[in-house]
Amino acid sequence: MLLTISAERSPALAVPSDLGFLLHKHPEKVQPFNVYGGTAHVFYPEVTDVRCTVAMVLEVDPVALVRGRSGSNDGFALGQYVNDRPYVASSLLSVAMGKVFRSALNGHCAARADLVDTELPLTITLPAVPGEPDVVRRLFEPMGWQVSAAPPALDQTRPDWGDAPMVSLTLRGDLRLSEALNHLYVLLPVLDDAKHYWVDDAEVDKLVRAGSGWLATHQEREFITHRYLAHQRGLKDAATQRLIELDDRPVDDAVQDEEPAVQRPLVRLRHDAVLEVVRELRPASIVDLGCGPGALLGSLLELQGVAKVIGTEVSDTSLTKAAKRLHVTEMTERQSARLSLLLSSLQYEDDRLENLDLAILMEVVEHIDLDRLPAVVANVFGAMRPGHVVITTPNAEYNVRYPALMGGGFRHPDHRFEWTRDEFTAWAGSVGEAYGYDIVLRPVGELDGEVGSPTQMAVFSRRAESGVNA
Repeated sequence: MLLTISAERSPALAVPSDLGFLLHKHPEKVQPFNVYGGTAHVFYPEVTDVRCTVAMVLEVDPVALVRGRSGSNDGFALGQYVNDRPYVASSLLSVAMGKVFRSALNGHCAARADLVDTELPLTITLPAVPGEPDVVRRLFEPMGWQVSAAPPALDQTRPDWGDAPMVSLTLRGDLRLSEALNHLYVLLPVLDDAKHYWVDDAEVDKLVRAGSGWLATHQEREFITHRYLAHQRGLKDAATQRLIELDDRPVDDAVQDEEPAVQRPLVRLRHDAVLEVVRELRPASIVDLGCGPGALLGSLLELQGVAKVIGTEVSDTSLTKAAKRLHVTEMTERQSARLSLLLSSLQYEDDRLENLDLAILMEVVEHIDLDRLPAVVANVFGAMRPGHVVITTPNAEYNVRYPALMGGGFRHPDHRFEWTRDEFTAWAGSVGEAYGYDIVLRPVGELDGEVGSPTQMAVFSRRAESGVNA
């Protein structure tokens, strides 16, 4: 299995051998790496003043691949030993790239940091890639690659056998090296459609990380996520939602405008908006209701004046992830005293959550059945009765700006509803009136003159008289 990456001399790359810095592999060395199923060898067959080429040869041992397996699904007795795995680009190559070129994939290079975000004239070749030429072009061309994909003869001595079910692939384009590697990391397993390892929730994280900045708006996103996640519908839906929130950009009449190429993902804008409100209100005690894996909790713990932070979830798995993310086991006694992770349901009263300064429900209410929402409201605003409540939820009107949702549908398969701006305003007003809270509405994210912002926020502040009509 062979992969070559070449960089040409250009205004952006005066010294092509700088490719070695970006890959963290010295051009004068041949380096072997133990990887799953075999050994990856990295070397440079060409280093001149005008061109530098790095090659990765992956030696796969078919016996090592099946050693320890209880059985095989191959169609004949020797199928698990006699196959195309040592020769055809697949998830084996992708995993090898993830180990050998990890820093380059993540865009890290302290020695030549100026090159990390620079588009380089690259040429990538792969002699054997599964898939039809048209499919290969549909996957790679939208990212700016010039694609040459031609099927080789199955056997040159037997032309009547026709072409092999694969292509010899060459990609040319001006891209950042990290972008190019991430395209291969995701799309090679997609084309092969036969991952050699178990696919679970961790694969969603890998896909979102590697697909950041390009996959969300790719015209074949559904095809890519479906295959990358081994045709598991639940994982595909979860990945699609995360990609929409992280990277989807509004549909624009112009092909390209003068805006910067890099935009802050919506999830980050939402966190920033909530943190801005927290800084304004200066609460001493905060509860993040439905905290998930704890992304917001870490930022809340960093704020001055916050003495107590609580994260609640109905899922023990989510709390475990939050504890791991926040490095709870490594906290000092003073740090851990400020944080509590509680298993708790929004539908039931919990006296541990009463009379706090601030409660946050960030992208939570839309996951609650409408017929159960009044009970949740009564619990939060009536029983817990915090000084302030911050609620964010999607703006349904903005969904037309997402290509994947232009035909209708919700942003996440678990959403029970999504409100328009008028619906959210009416609901927030009725809650505030019933439980004695004043309300301020705020947009979150880029404001569209026609459909508003992608996320809408309501900040509830308890009135001094704290009268309750509910």
